[in-house]
Amino acid sequence: MIIVIKEDQLNKIDEIKDRFEDKHEVFVHNNRIAVQGITRDDLLFEEVNAAEQIIEDVPKSVQGSRLFHPEDTIIRTAHSVIGGDNFTMMAGPCSVEGADHIKLMAKVAKAGGATVLRGGAYKPRTSPYSFQGLGLDGLKFLRNAADEFGMDVITEVMDDEHVDLVGQYTDIFQIGARNMQNFSLLKAVGKTKIPVMLKRGMSATIDDILNASEYIAAGGNHNIMIAERGIRTFDNKYTRNTLDVGAVPVLQKLTHYTVIIDPSHAAGHTEFVTPEALAGVAAGACGLIVEIHNDPAHAFSDGPQALKPDQYLEMAQKALAVRKVVTTPVNVKSEVKL
Repeated sequence: MIIVIKEDQLNKIDEIKDRFEDKHEVFVHNNRIAVQGITRDDLLFEEVNAAEQIIEDVPKSVQGSRLFHPEDTIIRTAHSVIGGDNFTMMAGPCSVEGADHIKLMAKVAKAGGATVLRGGAYKPRTSPYSFQGLGLDGLKFLRNAADEFGMDVITEVMDDEHVDLVGQYTDIFQIGARNMQNFSLLKAVGKTKIPVMLKRGMSATIDDILNASEYIAAGGNHNIMIAERGIRTFDNKYTRNTLDVGAVPVLQKLTHYTVIIDPSHAAGHTEFVTPEALAGVAAGACGLIVEIHNDPAHAFSDGPQALKPDQYLEMAQKALAVRKVVTTPVNVKSEVKL
């Protein structure tokens, strides 16, 4: 249940919290208090009278719900403001391949307007015999490159045991699609103050990812982004996954968390990355996370979906142009008489 308290009755929030918090989960945001597992009948007469609205049909992901937190969450890092009316570009190679290469990619990413440098130091690969990442050295290379170009770092953390280590080098944790329901990992990053990008699992529903995000919020970390990176459908012959563009406005209706599009993993092929990126921006996404590489044919991982520098720069310009169009108010004078 969510109780919206009248502005002149805000003292009732503490009273309700004190009365229920021993036996129920209680969350407070501004003039709203959420109490898990109660009904209207459990409220006192004066508490009901103090309420502007009582919402009993509440989703399981209550802290992530706009019913509880109507305004957008804005995430602020050293070099980025993510969410709300802001548009954030994130770019870099799939894997950190070396100190010099990641610096080269950082330079390209920055030129396209990116404020966040992506790159994997620990890689969850389909085959155990594929490149697994450079580990700690990769984290150091990534951090140094980002610092040199005045950028933030986003990199994947694969398990709860690595949270402390990765947290020393990154500005944003990335939880990959395969780990979307790794609850031990979600709980671990939830105990930190470091922003988290949670990627939608390839077979996950909207409710699945929202419920997964609640595990992070339950630990006290509300700096959450949700990334739509494509889902697995009956047709994956021509694209790696199917980009669920419709998930963008749906998520934005349901949650206050920032929605980011990952067109690289959705498309799986360079030629489709830009169109899918633009579709995501047109749908209202607040940012893109894109893979780039100067020599995709020899990339350590996911070369077929990486944009070359010139392709990335063109895509970035188009994305910003589309963003401008969809965020510019249009005055429509209708001459149709009904």
